[in-house]
Amino acid sequence: MTTAFIFPGQGSQAVGMGKNLADSFATARAVFEEVDAALSQKLSTLMWEGPTEELTLTANAQPALMAVSLAVLRVLEAEAGLDLKRDAAFVAGHSLGEYSALAAAGTFGIADAARLLRIRGDAMQKAVPAGQGAMAALLGADLDLACAIAADAAQGEVCEAANDNGGGQVVLSGAKAAIDRAIVLAGERGVRRSMLLPVSAPFHCSLMQPAAEAMRAALANVAMRPPVVPVMANVGAAPLSDVEAIRASLVAQVTGTVRWRECVEAMAAAGVDRFVELGSGKVLAGLVKRIAPGATPLSVGTADDVSAYKP
Repeated sequence: MTTAFIFPGQGSQAVGMGKNLADSFATARAVFEEVDAALSQKLSTLMWEGPTEELTLTANAQPALMAVSLAVLRVLEAEAGLDLKRDAAFVAGHSLGEYSALAAAGTFGIADAARLLRIRGDAMQKAVPAGQGAMAALLGADLDLACAIAADAAQGEVCEAANDNGGGQVVLSGAKAAIDRAIVLAGERGVRRSMLLPVSAPFHCSLMQPAAEAMRAALANVAMRPPVVPVMANVGAAPLSDVEAIRASLVAQVTGTVRWRECVEAMAAAGVDRFVELGSGKVLAGLVKRIAPGATPLSVGTADDVSAYKP
């Protein structure tokens, strides 16, 4: 089988994530300790004990999800003999998961990934005053229909496609009033279901430009190496290996659409027939089932999952 390793984004966090791995494997504990040290915070305690509201804060959820993904990877390397360069055709991640994918592929280290995601989470939270932005999921809409709805709902405000998740699921992001209008329009145009998402800011739209500039500055100061396997980039839905192209893509990703459906389709077209999700939850495996029904999705996030994993 030809395998791609994929890394989850925000929304997959849950109190207790990674605890089972840390209890079972010293290699996992080392990852959590490295992230704690990089952030000068006992993020691992927050991950394992909560409270949920604090873990869900963007600045905590982003590095926490990366930590779990990289802990799973390190355990698979130690226990199952995984060699990413040998065993993977691509890596890819959903939104913040792209940083996890790049850390997995050696573009930057775990500590740098944690610090970058803390900066990213803080900057995204601060870019738009609370209550002024919103996001909505349209279920039963393709990207063209969602973009048409967004354009008509904008009325001079920002309303854009944030995530094309596949399987008829598109997320819109922008000004609160425009998103409210989009939900009404979606109902009028036959979208099966549309709903506001419980998020603290309107991610992946042009309102995030201040956060993009913060990431441009942060990424300029981080040493980066070419990934050991190509990274399928969110904004281009194409593989990247050049360091400067990766920097530019990560900046563009803050305001750009996460083209997850196209990323999975491109990897499947290149011969990938197994997608292994590393980290918390099973969201991406579920999306793969709908986007590439001929492929085998697999989620690895616990000690039992590690024991069952076959390279």
